[in-house]
Amino acid sequence: MSSIWREGNRFTLLPEASRFLPAMLEAIHHAQHYVLVELYLMESGRLADRVIEALVQAVNRGVTVCLLLDGFGSMGLSSQDRRRLINAGVQLRFFNPLGFHSLARNLSRDHRKIVVIDGKRAFTGGFGVVDEFLDAWYEIAVRAEGRVVADWENLFRQLWRSRLTRPDKAQAHSQPLPVQRTPPCFADGVRGRVMSARGYRYQAIRYSLHQRVRQAEQQLWLCTPYFVPTFPLRRRLVRAARRGIDVRLLLPGAKHDHPGVRYAGQRFYQAMLKAGVRIYEFQPTFIHAKFVLADEWVSIGSCNFDHWNLHWNLEANQEVEDPGLAQQVRELFEGHFAASEEVDPVAWAARPWKQRAKEWLYGLLDALVTRLK
Repeated sequence: MSSIWREGNRFTLLPEASRFLPAMLEAIHHAQHYVLVELYLMESGRLADRVIEALVQAVNRGVTVCLLLDGFGSMGLSSQDRRRLINAGVQLRFFNPLGFHSLARNLSRDHRKIVVIDGKRAFTGGFGVVDEFLDAWYEIAVRAEGRVVADWENLFRQLWRSRLTRPDKAQAHSQPLPVQRTPPCFADGVRGRVMSARGYRYQAIRYSLHQRVRQAEQQLWLCTPYFVPTFPLRRRLVRAARRGIDVRLLLPGAKHDHPGVRYAGQRFYQAMLKAGVRIYEFQPTFIHAKFVLADEWVSIGSCNFDHWNLHWNLEANQEVEDPGLAQQVRELFEGHFAASEEVDPVAWAARPWKQRAKEWLYGLLDALVTRLK
């Protein structure tokens, strides 16, 4: 899919689950024609009950509902919940269910988060339908209205029709996708583009970030929950800091769902700090959000910007060029920096051998995993 900048859009930043979950559920409640949902994580629980209820109610109003889940990330969705969706009339498909085929195919996952309502508005971010997003994890999302919604919908439709997707075994008949509706174009709208990635085969998100790091004139702030960057990205961040750009990383602290990944990423701290990159570790909770600010450019979506995501996963981000949204994201970053502990370069250089051993061990495991084919 070509990544085209489109004019005439409106974007709403939705930080925290208390903002984006009600907004998405309300949009589903007001849907008149169709609801398209694509997710990596969906597990049975309190949040899944709320989402399933909203989707079932939409079907009961005559709305077409299509739910596309990753075959691995949805393994926690119970058979009862799957039957509830199918019996209500929700069209349910799974991307690349685990099977007895190549390791590379099993490793390829759909990590995208897409919600499209009536072709008029779309939501994306790092969210999933698991209870951790209700209280234990910090996440953000963005709502898009305008011409870019068609690009989000096209991403969904292409994967829905892919040979790698399968209907649920209990679904007797598959219905065709609804006719795509044309989104509005706002005269006072701003520029935006949808960027996608398909593992090592297509890495537009990666190249776009590299370009923005290279072109940044004032600041480059990046938030990711899994900081295990590729060498080219590390090199560009270091070069940006050395030429005087305000480069900052907002990363999880000790509250992490995969502590080993944190240790693997910490082995890169020393070189970053030495170059002048400032590193903040978020303290209140596990920060699962993925967003970037480069001057007046913003990127929000599913991509963690780590080599695993970039090599194996389907990803999608919303890019926006708008001073207003950039200022909102800047203020969001500043609030999170205040709630974080900044890593002191001197103290980090004198860190104990136990910490260094963990970095080495998990770094070795990370290096081995990235060589899988």
